[in-house]
Parts: sequence; C-alpha cells; structure tokens
Amino acid sequence: MENVLKQRLVCVAVIDHPEDAVALAQALMAGGLNTIEVTFRTEGAAEAIRRIRRDLPPMAVGAGTVLTPYQAAQAADAGAQFLVAPGLDEAVLAAALARNVPYIPGVVTPTEVGRALNLKCKLLKFFPAEASGGVAMLKALAGPFAHTGVRFVPTGGITAATLPAYLALPQVAAVGGSWMADRELVAQHAWGKITALAAAAMKLCQDPG
Repeated sequence: MENVLKQRLVCVAVIDHPEDAVALAQALMAGGLNTIEVTFRTEGAAEAIRRIRRDLPPMAVGAGTVLTPYQAAQAADAGAQFLVAPGLDEAVLAAALARNVPYIPGVVTPTEVGRALNLKCKLLKFFPAEASGGVAMLKALAGPFAHTGVRFVPTGGITAATLPAYLALPQVAAVGGSWMADRELVAQHAWGKITALAAAAMKLCQDPG
C-alpha cells in the first residue's frame, strides 16, 4: 500500500461501460496519476478492473464500495490490488485477508476507529469526509489516536479546492477524489479534460502550498 499511495491521490471512478476503462486509465496516467479505485456500483466494475490490469500494468487498481465477501472475491479475482469500503465489515475483512489483498475500511467516529484498530486495520477511509466535518473533524478524530499509527484516506465531497488542506494533515496518507474523472466526463469520453484535471490535481499534491 505504501507504493500504491505514494502519489497521495486516488481517483475514485464509476465506470458504466468496461470498454471505457482502459481509455480512462490512460487519460489519468497522461496527467501523471497512476492510482484508480473502480467502485463496485456498476455491473461492469470487475471487468473494468480486469481490463486495466491486463492492458496497463503500471496503473495501480483498487476496488471501491466493496460491501460483501462475494464482491471482495470478485475484485480480487479481477486483479484488484486493494479493496475499499464505506464502512467496516468483518466478513469483508476476512475475505480480503483470505485473498491477501489490502482492505481499507471506512470510518467516521472514534468508536469506528477503535474497532478498526482492534481488527489490526491501520489505514482507514474517512468517509464521507466533507459531510462529516471535513478537515476539522479529521483533525479532531486523529488526535486521540495519533500514537497508534493510524492513517486516513479521506474521501467524499473533496475537490481540487479543498485537496491541499487535507494533504497538509500528517495523519492523511492519501486523498480519494472523483472530480478528476466525473461520471459524466467518462460517459462523454472527455479524455483530454480528464488528463488536464488529473495533471492539475497532481500539481497540488506535489506542491500543496
């Protein structure tokens, strides 16, 4: 996961048609972003992951919105290199461990962070970030757990404008965002626009000030 998250940005994408997957990944890579989380919100998610992994090996590909052990198995079989969920489910964690695929569960309260730590999960998705208080809430949440080594991947409602404030937090390992590859942009095959948005986001990651 250290290698996957070294750019500190993950593109969270909804791909309605698997045939768009490789072109989308290429557009992101052209902008310097090589990590994508394909959400399991469409029937073609597993196939999209499979195609990106097959055709673009340098791209780090994860599966998002993984809600069941079956989806975890589907994602792993398709080649997903990490699994992300909006919440914490022990059955999904067990499925991820069985496939030796990193699992990033979602949390939003101290109780959920504590439960995740008890299950030896130290990389957590803070979701929904903006709706749950954003940077201020994440600062408050991270404080009592700073000594545990826990780190967060805030996701949900984050934009290019708010990205630098999240990146400035020492407890933030990376940020998940969908603005670089909005569902409508993918549907329109606006690959040039996606490349430009990815490049701008990567510039912010390299120089958030």
